[in-house]
Amino acid sequence: MTIFTHVTLGTNNFDAAVIFYDSVLGTLGINNLGKLHDTAMTYGKKTFEFVILTPSNGAPACSANGGTVGFAAISRDAVRKFHEVGLANGGIDEGEPGPRNFAPNAYAAYLRDPDGNKITAICFAPE
Repeated sequence: MTIFTHVTLGTNNFDAAVIFYDSVLGTLGINNLGKLHDTAMTYGKKTFEFVILTPSNGAPACSANGGTVGFAAISRDAVRKFHEVGLANGGIDEGEPGPRNFAPNAYAAYLRDPDGNKITAICFAPE
């Protein structure tokens, strides 16, 4: 059993965020599952586990300093594609694809989404 029901990130430009996340999450086999309500888009494989939304309190969305949302990648190639597609769709490089020393076989890439949220794709499979 997982410890989360879902993860949510705020956006100030809903349409740009949907384009970005449709692109980068699609490279990992994660699907756009549709709107939860007018300003919330859900993503997952069978049920939603990740949501982008416009904050309901009306205040601007902001990124977390030190916060990162990590997505599982099935291969190193998927990590590279995630990074490439993210950059082509408004993302900012926060760490090129490559080996990481925080776990055996860790291979990751990091991006900032159009709102400044930090995301990563990580593969733990050996080469």
